[in-house]
Amino acid sequence: MRIVFMGTPDFAVAALERILPKHDVVAVYSQPPRPAGRGQQERPTPVATRAVAAGIPVFTPVSLKSPEVQAEFAAHGAEIAVVAAYGLILPRAVLDTPRLGCINIHASLLPRWRGAAPIQRAIMAGDSESGVTIMQMEAGLDTGPMLIKQAVPVTDATTASDLHDALAAAGGELVLTALDGLAAGTLTATVQPSDGVTHAAKIAKDEAHIDFAQPAPKVLRHIHGLSSSPGAWFAHGAERIRILRCQLADGHGAPGTVLDGQLTIACQGGAIRPILVQRAGKGPMAADALLRGYALPAGTVVT
Repeated sequence: MRIVFMGTPDFAVAALERILPKHDVVAVYSQPPRPAGRGQQERPTPVATRAVAAGIPVFTPVSLKSPEVQAEFAAHGAEIAVVAAYGLILPRAVLDTPRLGCINIHASLLPRWRGAAPIQRAIMAGDSESGVTIMQMEAGLDTGPMLIKQAVPVTDATTASDLHDALAAAGGELVLTALDGLAAGTLTATVQPSDGVTHAAKIAKDEAHIDFAQPAPKVLRHIHGLSSSPGAWFAHGAERIRILRCQLADGHGAPGTVLDGQLTIACQGGAIRPILVQRAGKGPMAADALLRGYALPAGTVVT
């Protein structure tokens, strides 16, 4: 099929990679380049970079609302648009242009976790599973009828980075199945149920601060849900230290108290033990490597 692919981050690259050998991707739409890195040089998005390498025309409008942009979109003559974490609202004129409409690769088992941060919210809420839903797009936010789903387990050891990679791979495979079914006319869409709707709000900056007064399992899921970006952190004096991976541990004490020489930290009714941490301006390191150069002895209180 003639496809317009619309996506921006690494999550979407996995789907583009799977589609390229199977279909005719006539254009790629992505967010405009943004300043990044210490030099704040403008960098194309991961999807745009991959499309350029494949020789596919890339379009980076700041909006899809203008008649000129919509006419340009229609001129591609696509049979369908595949959308994955694109970042722009698709107006009705765009949604209705391809013969088979626009389908979206959404990183949750809809109707649970509609919205901007489904991966993080699933882990932070303590969900035992997440997944990918391929849905037909409509004007509402992730409200369109569902074409196909695939579940992925979530455990206490799963970080947002882990789940991101698993769902990106699953989405790339699942969208091919959906495209084949739509082309053959064998795939029937199902309206999302009204029960079980939850909303995955964008992660706010202040959510990254760890509250050790919460129960230990909740603290662990909070840390893993925000790993590796933005990264949940605690403060020790003027220093902020991010915890990227941790595990539940035995121990009791006042919340925020370091309990031993392994950086076990007391929470409400239990404790967590950091495994992977990161100081400001440095790369991720094992917790024991941190302790060899940074003193956090038992009895220290972190906030």
